[in-house]
Amino acid sequence: MATYAVGDIQGCHEELLRLLERIAFDATRDRLWLAGDLVNRGPDSLSVLRWARGLGDRVVAVLGNHDLHLLAVASGRAPAKRRDTLDGILAAPDREELLDWLRRQPLLHWEDGHAMVHAGLLPGWSVDRARELAGEVERELRKAPRRLFEAMYGNEPARWSDGLRGADRHRVIINALTRMRMLGRQGELELAYAGPPAGAPRGLVSWFDVPGRASAGTPVVCGHWAALGLVLRPDLLALDSGCVWGGKLTAVRLEDRAVFQVEREASGPRPRGGAAVET
Repeated sequence: MATYAVGDIQGCHEELLRLLERIAFDATRDRLWLAGDLVNRGPDSLSVLRWARGLGDRVVAVLGNHDLHLLAVASGRAPAKRRDTLDGILAAPDREELLDWLRRQPLLHWEDGHAMVHAGLLPGWSVDRARELAGEVERELRKAPRRLFEAMYGNEPARWSDGLRGADRHRVIINALTRMRMLGRQGELELAYAGPPAGAPRGLVSWFDVPGRASAGTPVVCGHWAALGLVLRPDLLALDSGCVWGGKLTAVRLEDRAVFQVEREASGPRPRGGAAVET
């Protein structure tokens, strides 16, 4: 039995099937951890969702920003964006079953000493605290999703405070867990920059390199940052290697950190500067 963590699929269904063949995935014994952004920008998000739902408890998926965007668009609380490739899901006869499955996925998964989240954890959050905060949004997503989606978009507040309430509180939690890459000097979320850390404006630091990060003792599995690429270190498994942008789709076996990759056969559009496009 093995557990494989897989980076951002984003509708790249053909590459996903080739990756599963490469790792010899066996659904009777193995498990998959999906680091979010199952859908959007790639050519076949519908098949990816059907595949993931069909695997039942053999798959653990966390919600990424593109997954939340799909749910918001489907609810009528957000407009589709020009580069979205979500029409196949929205027009599918089984759309409600797929959307219901997606809506019930967590923002953070913790198991066997690993935490998985799409983007990252704010430096002041321990894994236990992050799990509590993710749970607040997950409950809102299941109880009052339209209210959540109406207030989800935006970059403010840029800093976390335990005193935040309502929509502002949920927005910061969502932005940290699904959109964060870098932080400013005062610990504020800097969501505009999506390029590689080496090219970042002065004063910005990658969320995982902030000194004294409370979650540093737990390996964090994440995706979201295509311009960062594959990074494996004791406290971090960053798996977004930019498949949808013409890069690779990556899986890492958690038991021994063996790396498996497949190339994108038909390259998608490349964002300027090599940066991942933000929702």
